[in-house]
Amino acid sequence: MKLFLLFGLLCIGLVPLQAQETIAKRDSLLQITRSAKEDTNKVKALLALADLFENNEPEKAIAYNRQAGILSNKLHFEKGIMSSYRNLAYIYTLQSRYDSLLHFSKLVYQMAEKKNDTYNMGVSLFNMSEGYKFLGDYEKCIDYTFRAMKILEGKGYHSIEAHLFSGLQSTYYKLKQYDRSIEYGLKGIELARQYKNESILMVLLENMGHCYTDIKQYTKADGLFDEAISLAHKNENKFTEIICYEGKVDIALHGKRYSDIKQYADRTMQLSLETGDSSGICVSYHNLGLYNLLTKNFDKAYEDGLASLKIAHENKFTEHEAKILNLLATISAARNDIAGSIEYGNMARELNDKIFTEGVAKKDAEMRTLYETAKKEDQIELQRAQLKQKSTLNYLLIAGAAAMLLISLLSYRNYKHRQKLQQAKIDEFETEKLLTATEAVLKGEEQERSRLAKDLHDGLGGMLSGIKHSLSSMKENLIMTPDNAQAFERSIDMLNSSISEMRRVAHNMMPEMLVKYGLDTALKEFCHEIKASGAVNVNYQVIGMDKANIDQTVSVTIYRIAQELINNAIKHGKANDVLVQLHLHKQEKLLALTVEDDGIGFDVNSLNESKGIGWKNIQSRVDFLQGKLDVQSEPGNGTSVMIEINT
Repeated sequence: MKLFLLFGLLCIGLVPLQAQETIAKRDSLLQITRSAKEDTNKVKALLALADLFENNEPEKAIAYNRQAGILSNKLHFEKGIMSSYRNLAYIYTLQSRYDSLLHFSKLVYQMAEKKNDTYNMGVSLFNMSEGYKFLGDYEKCIDYTFRAMKILEGKGYHSIEAHLFSGLQSTYYKLKQYDRSIEYGLKGIELARQYKNESILMVLLENMGHCYTDIKQYTKADGLFDEAISLAHKNENKFTEIICYEGKVDIALHGKRYSDIKQYADRTMQLSLETGDSSGICVSYHNLGLYNLLTKNFDKAYEDGLASLKIAHENKFTEHEAKILNLLATISAARNDIAGSIEYGNMARELNDKIFTEGVAKKDAEMRTLYETAKKEDQIELQRAQLKQKSTLNYLLIAGAAAMLLISLLSYRNYKHRQKLQQAKIDEFETEKLLTATEAVLKGEEQERSRLAKDLHDGLGGMLSGIKHSLSSMKENLIMTPDNAQAFERSIDMLNSSISEMRRVAHNMMPEMLVKYGLDTALKEFCHEIKASGAVNVNYQVIGMDKANIDQTVSVTIYRIAQELINNAIKHGKANDVLVQLHLHKQEKLLALTVEDDGIGFDVNSLNESKGIGWKNIQSRVDFLQGKLDVQSEPGNGTSVMIEINT
């Protein structure tokens, strides 16, 4: 009943540990990170510590990986940087942040490509293929998987090849191409067994169990689930054990082995409570409700259904909430609560309609709709089987009410759909007006800056230089006392300082470097000036900007954003080191600016309540360029800001 486990991201170098070994290793690594010098050994300890936390406490794992990345950048330790990026990609996948998965995997690929590191090139391509799978772009997913296979094949990376076969298996499963899914799954299992890779073998066995369940080969599916459960128990992987038992519930339901459903649901409830897996608890209550419905314990079934519904609603498990509502509709009908059955059925249909509407823009909408339709038909058949036991009068009342409700729902849905389309057009026009106004304001601001800079430089600067020349000429023609001569010299020095300050202000208002040589050179010069001033150590990195032709409006806006972010790191973050990275993805026509610091950090949620103009300026500039802004920070762990702009 739980979602089919799709991802097999490669976390290189991880070996399952027993619980006591894990605790001992964690304590040892914590001691090393506290006492170690700022060198590559500390980087390795931080990465190993992050590995121990990534599946149970991901926020701690993110913090340790970021510390490892910042230290690796400071040490120019490329292997540490790649490991940090790769681990972050995996953790963000667990948090369903798939854009971040693609971003960090691409960074790893670019670094590996420069070194002709085929291993990391293949791994990062595979991880990108998994990212595209999560986003519903199966064509790209398959393309990137075969690209990874072409790079890795024949180089002795047998364990990685098993991951690739696992990825292809799950992709073809989602496309309902079961023959090809089974073909690649069997190849992956063979490799995993041969090279004793139990972690990927668990994933393959579990996914193959779901595949055989779908094509109604329940005996094969049951055996695969049992083997996966045995391996999961051995490796203390309770999440895999939970999913396999949920798969066995479907098989038991098909075989009408109702006592087995109870046994499996009790086991998943126990494991889910031990791991704090709210999704597993929700599914366990659902399956217990189903068991009690089938054994005609309707009151207990209703109680379990309500418990499952509460958890699904609190955790926004939208799809499962719809399934629970349908189950409650059936249970209510069995309890002779016709009004309740109609109400739950109505709520389920409304929620399913919302799910469908929100998924229209996604490429997998058609498959999702087919899947949900099939599930609805199964549920309708189950409802009919239960309702046949009721009186003819009740059946007619329900059928009539359902027909009227369906007609009303279809009419209402069509009306709401037309209303949403109209509102979308209005919102689009409003957005265009807002962008036009923002563009006018920003361009006016830059033009005024440019005019003031020119007036300062050519007008006031020329006047001050003329005064300096006149005073220098007067000095030669005047006879002064030593005290007066000294005061005269101080005046000229103050005049020189005023001219230098005026030129600096004019340069900041409209840098000449930006106008003449472009964004890369201007940003590099700005970072150099900040570093030379001693305010903070700025490390500037640029990727893919060779011969780049960036629109001047975009260049000026990105430059201003970088200025504001570096100023925030100095003023508010109290940072010692700042990393500024400018990256142009030419193939995808994407310009990315990343600014990371090792400062005091802050609570990201506080940005919504911030009254400062700095963040509002940054957000408005990003909105003007129709870009994406991603802020990662927490108190004591620095700040990372990534901005992506379509060029």
